[in-house]
Amino acid sequence: MLEPIILSLKIASIATIFSFLFGVSLAYLLNKKNIPGKNFWETLLTLPMILPPSVTGYFLLILLGKRGPIGSTLLELFDVKIIFTWYAAVIAACVVSLPLMYQNAKAAFISVDPVYEKAARTLGSSEWKVFRTITFPLAWPGVISGIVLSFCGAVGEFGATLMVAGNIPGKTQTVPTAIYY
Repeated sequence: MLEPIILSLKIASIATIFSFLFGVSLAYLLNKKNIPGKNFWETLLTLPMILPPSVTGYFLLILLGKRGPIGSTLLELFDVKIIFTWYAAVIAACVVSLPLMYQNAKAAFISVDPVYEKAARTLGSSEWKVFRTITFPLAWPGVISGIVLSFCGAVGEFGATLMVAGNIPGKTQTVPTAIYY
């Protein structure tokens, strides 16, 4: 009974790292830079938050299956199957928890007063230095809440995980699927 707990924590930890990296990067880019099609990309990012998890899992199954665009490419080039592995569970948890990280990071970046960033730029700081020393530290409390919510969402992910990883004891069985079965 300990295996599903360990696997769930492993999957949630890895998914949270990816959600953090993608969520913070995308929140910064979409909200601090002038990106064409910003509303489209933001809608696409937050879609897993409002779709039922099984529908998200179905879309992932279409993409990652051996006849899907990503799955067939991975199978042909590297002889790698993603579906019904714990990697698929990580992808599902990341996709479902990414909107939580994105929304919190977005709110955190919006709350940073641009006066501080402008002052740093006028003093000769590069964009990277402004982000590293001003923007990110001021947004850190909101980013932390995004990390916590992403981790919790990834631990409890059931629908999408069941669709792409299944419930194989000792291989892909997470706590939510173990409880269900």
